[in-house]
Amino acid sequence: MYLKIKNKKIDIKEPDNIKDQFKSFKFYLGKIDFGIKLKKKSVNTYLFCQRVDVCVVDKDNNIIKLFNNLKSEKFRYFVKAKYVYYLPLETVKHLKLGEELILKE
Repeated sequence: MYLKIKNKKIDIKEPDNIKDQFKSFKFYLGKIDFGIKLKKKSVNTYLFCQRVDVCVVDKDNNIIKLFNNLKSEKFRYFVKAKYVYYLPLETVKHLKLGEELILKE
């Protein structure tokens, strides 16, 4: 599955087990050119080795909160959140609050 923002396609990976969900971008040193979709209500960037953009959406995939260039060691919790997308840098600047995030297969 992928996310299309402007003229850029971003592959979205959805981890299928607890180990991969926990790992996400922790200790990842390579260039981030894909996104990760996690089913949770909190943004947690502890042990991330580089900055990421974060998009928090509700059950209808409408954007609740956007974080641009979020550094490591941050934690935020959202009651209405359903999914959290960790994305490459400079991705969320083209998105707006309340907009629906459309994923394509």
